[in-house]
Amino acid sequence: MKASVYIESSVISYCVARTSQNLIVAARQAITQEWWKSDIKRYTCYISAVVEREISAGDPEAAKQRQKLIAEIPSLQVNEDAQDLTQGLLSAQLLPIGSVDDALHIAIASVHGMDYLLTWNFKHINNAETKGRIMTFVEKSGYRCPVLCSPEELGGSFDD
Repeated sequence: MKASVYIESSVISYCVARTSQNLIVAARQAITQEWWKSDIKRYTCYISAVVEREISAGDPEAAKQRQKLIAEIPSLQVNEDAQDLTQGLLSAQLLPIGSVDDALHIAIASVHGMDYLLTWNFKHINNAETKGRIMTFVEKSGYRCPVLCSPEELGGSFDD
């Protein structure tokens, strides 16, 4: 059985964006494109309505490219349990109040039992200072927290 991966919006954006002049962002874009090409097939991947809304924003042509990329990926529901867990994460101040969508990504992936949450969001989601506390909170809330990681951390070639 394949591991399940919730793909957060930043991964999709990095996959189709014009190459950045910022070397770090450009490297992340290249890593994401390689992961999408080589590693995605090793997993059962999911998105959510939150991802769909976020990737639909901005430049209409870029939004079309992002939407095309995820056209075949199933979408998880934003149910009451996910909304409750989101409020809990925010109330516990594990994410800033203005980061509702980031908390929703964590909650949706947790409530639906994902193995991994794939993201480039190091500020609020894949943050070394907070992800342990997030995991503890999610698990005390009755769910298994997915591994919060970037494409660079998930997968990789077996023939290195």
